[in-house]
Amino acid sequence: MSEQSYEPLLLNRKNASKTLDETIERCIGEFGWAQLLQSIIVSLSWIFDAQQTFISVFTDTSAINEWSLQQEQGHENSILTGLPASSFFIGCLIGGLILSTLADTKLGRKNMLVFSCLVMSIAGAMTSISTNIWIYSFLRFLSGFGRATIGTCALVLSTELVGNQWRGQVGIIGFVCFTIGFLSLPIIAFMNKESSWRVLYLWTCLPTIMYSILVHFFVCESPRWLYVRGNKEEFVSTLKSITTRSSLTLSFFGSFFEFEDQQHNNSDESTINPYSAIKMLVEKNWACRRLILVMLVGFGTGMIYYGMPLGVGNLPFNLYLSVTLNALSELPASIVTFFLIGKLTRKKSLLVFAMLSGICSIGCVIVENDDFKVLQMGFELFSFFSACTCFNILLIYTVELFPTCVRNSAVSLVRQALVLGGAISPMLVALGRKNRWFSYGVFGICIAICGLFVLCLPETKGKTLSDTMAEEEYKENVFVC
Repeated sequence: MSEQSYEPLLLNRKNASKTLDETIERCIGEFGWAQLLQSIIVSLSWIFDAQQTFISVFTDTSAINEWSLQQEQGHENSILTGLPASSFFIGCLIGGLILSTLADTKLGRKNMLVFSCLVMSIAGAMTSISTNIWIYSFLRFLSGFGRATIGTCALVLSTELVGNQWRGQVGIIGFVCFTIGFLSLPIIAFMNKESSWRVLYLWTCLPTIMYSILVHFFVCESPRWLYVRGNKEEFVSTLKSITTRSSLTLSFFGSFFEFEDQQHNNSDESTINPYSAIKMLVEKNWACRRLILVMLVGFGTGMIYYGMPLGVGNLPFNLYLSVTLNALSELPASIVTFFLIGKLTRKKSLLVFAMLSGICSIGCVIVENDDFKVLQMGFELFSFFSACTCFNILLIYTVELFPTCVRNSAVSLVRQALVLGGAISPMLVALGRKNRWFSYGVFGICIAICGLFVLCLPETKGKTLSDTMAEEEYKENVFVC
């Protein structure tokens, strides 16, 4: 593409700034109490998301003992003990692929969030009456299937309810809530340590059902989604409900509606077919190559991010304390990302933290003497902290690697790669009960190797985001040349 043919893209980009984003910014740019309350309520879903993601640490071992699956010592039986946790992550993987487009098409962000929370919590509550490993694993699969879109819907909905200058701060609320949910698990488990593992599912799932009802009645739908779907009156009423301005009427948006209707008349397949974005990613060689590479990095990162908390039971430490310390590691990882993301390049940051995570994970295997168990725990915590930092940077990097027209699909696919790594990790944790090389050793080698693929990607720090495939392809050609 020549520089002359690129100029119209820049003109279109300038005109686009006078459309939906600018109009909503004029209406809700100031952060009010209604927006804060809505954002907090939506972000609370991350608490329940975290609880169901890591509840296996406290329940699976007890359930397996109840059904006497550890009486046999073969590898086949060891893999079977990791089946429930793997079933949950496989459910997340399939649910993410099937349900992710519904939030953009049929259901919307709010209804998708309610639906996901209900499926996850009802399946989780039913897990408490499981009678064998197969029913237990199937219900964990259903729980993961529902859970798959909670984090995405909550993040998108909460940030779309506020103006541009507040999106970063509101997004952090969700990450903090996830950490709170993770931290609450060892507390709830410790309080119920004399009770059956079944009680833990009820303590975490029944409040989620109540939360779903709360969201249904008290949370607004995303005004952006309402407008894109043509619900202009509800779009206006939603904006009025979350801002202090009283002059918002249909006439206030008159010229904006006319301009946008003209733009939508010229829309292409991407506004109609929810899978067209994936098609564009696959058809363009540069986009497909980038996607494969970041998914490989995500796979290795997800294996440690989800596998480390599940594997702490294999170390000679108090389980409740170990899980609590792992949960607390999420906070410094978020702080480090917040302060370093504007200073360090994406490629070097990912490479360094992936290598550190891999080295420390292998260190958990090499240091086997119980006299050095504090050092073992130090390696485990630093490995998990580094993986958490990789997780955060990778998502930001993915956002910057792809243009607006395919960005959500690209991020969703990378998240599925993270979950795929998580789906494999429980099996490795089960095998690692006898030999840590099968768990921590594989974790470390995998994230170190996968982290190297980042060297084949372009650097994005300080570069403007593209909106179309043509814009990004132009940058790709300049980068290659």
